[in-house]
Formats: sequence, C-alpha cells, structure tokens
Amino acid sequence: MALHVVGNVCVDDTFYVDRLPRLGETVNAVASARGVGGKGANQAVAAARSGAEVVFRAALGADADAGFVRAALAAELPLDGLVVLDTPTDRSTILVDRTGENIVVTAAASAMAFDPAGFPVRPGRGDYLLMQGNLRTDVTGACLKRAKERGAVTLLNPSPLGSTALPTADVVIVNAVEAEALAGCTDPAEAAHRLSRDGAASVVVTLGAAGALLLEQGEPRLLPAPRVVAVDTSGAGDVFAGVLSGCLARDLSLADAVAIGVRAAAIAVTRRGTLAACPSRPEIAGLINGTSRDLS
Repeated sequence: MALHVVGNVCVDDTFYVDRLPRLGETVNAVASARGVGGKGANQAVAAARSGAEVVFRAALGADADAGFVRAALAAELPLDGLVVLDTPTDRSTILVDRTGENIVVTAAASAMAFDPAGFPVRPGRGDYLLMQGNLRTDVTGACLKRAKERGAVTLLNPSPLGSTALPTADVVIVNAVEAEALAGCTDPAEAAHRLSRDGAASVVVTLGAAGALLLEQGEPRLLPAPRVVAVDTSGAGDVFAGVLSGCLARDLSLADAVAIGVRAAAIAVTRRGTLAACPSRPEIAGLINGTSRDLS
C-alpha cells in the first residue's frame, strides 16, 4: 500500500514577532528562519516519518531555490516525483507572534502550473491519495476522481480550496475555521455532518488545543489533545494530516490515525517552523506503538 501525496512544495521564510502588525504598520522580527515547506511537502514528510511508503509529486522552478528544496528533502523522500517548470519555485512568508499564532502569504506560480496527469505511477486499488488545496481546482478534482475510479482511498485537506472537490474525497480534513466557511455553521459537529452530506464519507475537523472531531459512519467523536505550551502553530495542521494519512496507509483505523495525528501535532506546536517542527521517525513510532512520553 502506497500513499501518494500530490501537492506543492515551497521555500518558507518565517519571521517571529512579538505581535502581528496592523494594517500599514511595520514591526521588527525578534528572529527569522528559512526552510522548506508547502502543505504537500510538509504532509508527505510527516507521512514518511510515520513509516508509510510515500510517493510525492510536486513542481519546482528552474532556479536556486529548487536546489535548496531538493537538498532539504533528499533525506526524507524519493525526489523522482519533483518536476521542473519554467516558473519560479514557490515561496511563503510566515509571521508568527509570541502566542504561536501565524499568518501566511504564498506565491504559488509552480503549484498553479502543475498538472501531474502524465506521471506513470498512479494510485490504484489498495493505495491512498492525499491532496490539499494548493493546486488548481480542476487539477485537484481530476486527480481525486481518477484515483477513486481506480480503487484508491482519497483524502483531501481542502485549504485553500473550495468545496467543489468534496464529493471525490473519502476523508476530508479541515480545521474549525475552514469547516465553518465550507459548511456555513460554527458548530464543528454540525459542520462535519453538512460536509459529509456534500459527499465525504468521513470528516475530520481539527480544533487546535482541543484536539480533533471525527465524524465516521455518521457518528461524531472527540479525540482530545494533550496540553502543551505552543510556540508556533504554523506546521501543526500539516503534521496532523500527514501523520493521519501515513497511519491509514499502514492499515491503522481512522480513529487511531486521528488520535496519533493529534498527539503528533501537539509535539509540532512546541517547536518553531513548519517542516522543521515535524516529529522525528522515532517520535512518531513511539506514538504509534504507544510508548511515547505522556504529553498530558
């Protein structure tokens, strides 16, 4: 069973500030860092560190940033799914305040130009496909539809996508803000029910420090998070989605995968960065095996 992750990869420039600036205001950063990110890459690495066999597909530009990305990912994933386009490598600027909250702006020329339809290796029966909302809507919908027709289990983390691809996803993963925007209600359980009626068999709504709500076979269930002191939440959602998907590809139940993803995300928020915050292979193995230290 392979987990195919089709999405984006970018260079992240992160600035840590005491508080986020108001409109028209300039603030000084107390620290900064550069690393590799992008929802697709972050989730692929998290899944690989969960022990899943991961096939990652994304687009880079023909520039120096592409070399930076390749060097960072070489120890994590096979790179044969990275294609080079005549576009700049995607970049994100991330501002993180002292409470760990963040805002992100992304330039996504490569992701918007990417179409993985020509790849020879495609998800089939017994495989899993994880996608995000960083590619064009038509590309995302077509990839999910083809994979579903071939018998793969499809997972969609639709940020920043709209709801048009939901009927092609077996599992939808959203945070509380995204759930409200897509479903039109503030209650996470009701939002999950509405998204399920739109086509997704199962819905997971992440609730930050409260954990995650899983709607499976029409029944809602809260998977609580351990209490931690957050320093940077920017990578937590991707760690959660990647670990959840990796655990599913290893044949764990969806409820167990969500519970492990919640605990992995709780580790991530105690560290700075996006990809840099992802728990290590031994840490995730400890969560899976039930041998990790008790964060609560």
